[in-house]
Amino acid sequence: MKKYALILFALIISISVSGQYKPWTSSEQPLQEINTLKKQIVKPNFRKKDYLVTDFGAIGDGKTKNTGAFKKAIEKCNVEGGGRVVVPKGIFLTGAIYLKSNVDLHISEGATILFSQDSNDYPIVFTRWEGMECMNYSSLIYAHEEENIAITGKGTLDGNSDNDHWWFWCGAKKYGWNESRPGRQNPARAKLHEYMAQKKDPRERIFGDGYYLRPNFVQPYKSKNFYMADVLVKNSPMWNLNPVLCENVLIERVKVISHGPNNDGFDPEACKNVWIKDSYFDTGDDCIAIKSGRDEDGRGIGKPAENHIIENCEMKDGHGGVVIGSEIAGGAKNIYAIGNVMDSKNLERALRIKTSSNRGGIIENVFFYNTKVGAYKEAAVRFNMHYEKPGNFIPTIRNIWVENLTVEKGGKYAILSDAYESSPVTDFTMVNAKINNVEIPYKVDFLKNVTLKNVTVNGQPLTDLNK
Repeated sequence: MKKYALILFALIISISVSGQYKPWTSSEQPLQEINTLKKQIVKPNFRKKDYLVTDFGAIGDGKTKNTGAFKKAIEKCNVEGGGRVVVPKGIFLTGAIYLKSNVDLHISEGATILFSQDSNDYPIVFTRWEGMECMNYSSLIYAHEEENIAITGKGTLDGNSDNDHWWFWCGAKKYGWNESRPGRQNPARAKLHEYMAQKKDPRERIFGDGYYLRPNFVQPYKSKNFYMADVLVKNSPMWNLNPVLCENVLIERVKVISHGPNNDGFDPEACKNVWIKDSYFDTGDDCIAIKSGRDEDGRGIGKPAENHIIENCEMKDGHGGVVIGSEIAGGAKNIYAIGNVMDSKNLERALRIKTSSNRGGIIENVFFYNTKVGAYKEAAVRFNMHYEKPGNFIPTIRNIWVENLTVEKGGKYAILSDAYESSPVTDFTMVNAKINNVEIPYKVDFLKNVTLKNVTVNGQPLTDLNK
């Protein structure tokens, strides 16, 4: 009996040790992890059958509203086993589009889906807004618990937003808001925060007309096998591409040009196995921002952002190139950014991790590799644990590896860190980095286990990060 007890104890210890945190010791480790992950992320296959939206009454004159035609085409395609719903050349005005399983919404070259500026064309659905669950306007393209869905083609998705439609709801004068306009999101945003803190049932957090919480553009929710390729996305009301709680997401050769408020390019939220590659971002907010929910909602669901590859993308304007946070209460792990290019006088940071003690969560295993940066404004690498208000959930940031980073025209800092003494940024490694034309090499606090190898700032070797 004693022998079996010892065996059981050893097994428990083995399981415990195998699950322990282990920082990388060389770039070969994350590179191998990337190769393994790529084999798991595959695009869905669709039945070879086309459903032309014009066969369902759609008219591409830019004036006729085609919401019903899109609905009929997608539903018929779904019922019959799937295929492509094809949008031919023309400008097709519509309200919200709901994507069903096994449907590829294919936007032909020369075709534009132009979304209505009338909020009545967007039904109330279960959604997330800035990482908080609620009932609000449907995203312009939405899916819930669907499988094998896609948006493809060399056409355009136009959110049709400007300072007179959607954008001014943010409440900023630079985006068209003034005291004479009724729309402003601030009171509803505060109410949603209040509901979340109270842990009110999300289906009873009802917004919509009169609350001015802008919809996101593309939001598959709790869906599997989402694919997007080749399309141009522009003029979103808010976040552009926002898969939530999805698994197996592949996005390639997509171009996002959208300069409105909170117009993040790509916001995968609490998703697992995500690969975005060969895409272009020129945005009014973060180019790519990886998220896992805000505060109580993020912690309550407890789903991290997990296994993300960001490869061969180009970032122009945007608050950050590759960002983790700030709605990151569920944590993030295994984030790999490789071969990306960034360059803009308006780009503020190349790699940014932003969180707070109101969020909590663990952010670990971030690999930032082979990155070329022309210009940025603030910092090449930025850690911030004091983003927004503090709380009682101290976050963790650990195992951050930056290798082969070149910067031609840096901003104020090369490295900027703002952490907690009780929770320092741990195991930060920088290898083969050349950062030129910065004002101040670094400003940091509370870093632990820092490794710098062949790092130069303004042509001078950087061997440590003393205060």
